[in-house]
Amino acid sequence: MPAGLATLAASIPDGALLAIPADYGGVAMAATLELIRHRRRGLRLITAPTSGLQADLLIGAGLVAEVETAGIALGEYGAAGRFRAAWAAGTITVKDATCPAIHAGFQAAEKGVPFLPLRGILGSDLLAERPDWLVIQNPQADTRDPIVLVPAIRPDVTLFHVALADRHGNAWVGLRRELITLAHASARTLITAEAIHSGNLLEDPWLAPGTLPHLYVDKVVAAPRGSWPLGLGDRVPADEATLARYAEATRTEAGFAAILGDWLDG
Repeated sequence: MPAGLATLAASIPDGALLAIPADYGGVAMAATLELIRHRRRGLRLITAPTSGLQADLLIGAGLVAEVETAGIALGEYGAAGRFRAAWAAGTITVKDATCPAIHAGFQAAEKGVPFLPLRGILGSDLLAERPDWLVIQNPQADTRDPIVLVPAIRPDVTLFHVALADRHGNAWVGLRRELITLAHASARTLITAEAIHSGNLLEDPWLAPGTLPHLYVDKVVAAPRGSWPLGLGDRVPADEATLARYAEATRTEAGFAAILGDWLDG
């Protein structure tokens, strides 16, 4: 395990509000395993806007106290077994959300405002479960016009994986523009990268538009295959056989312990 990954994981404290991307959005799996090795406790996950393998691993390993999410599942492989078991047992707190509400929360933090208004969740049962989502009268309307205020989400740490970063700390996110929003919203941003670019990404006219500037990045660590067994866009294919094996094994606590042990040893 590269020393840089250990340092990166060690910088995430117990109890941190940790933002993680969806399985399709650049998941830092090598860093996640290193975080499990460090046995962090009481993490509060916020998924952007959903998660799967990463959240299931962290929950199954006992690192998570709370998760706010629009959904946690293993995609075509079915339910996330360790998340489902922990929720049923009451060992974690789950804050139900929606994709638009989570994105709005990050955007509010990015803009430095306490909330953003959102209309699409009016009438949802979720409003009864989320007292922090306030329904008010639109102050700009002359007639009755309710609107929901979604509070800003300000993570302590955002963690994700990219295909390319450079020695200056710039990171190319490509089409995954939501990662830039996460970095803007977070107190700190930690990134692993498949490769380190020899030049300056911001000086490349083709790569600069999809690049997160180093001003928003606290640490970059090279981690080839750092998303395994998940894929990374078109560049790194997912290990479908391993994902299927994980989904099957982790229906039980013993199966999860076995496969996690193998991954940590490997």
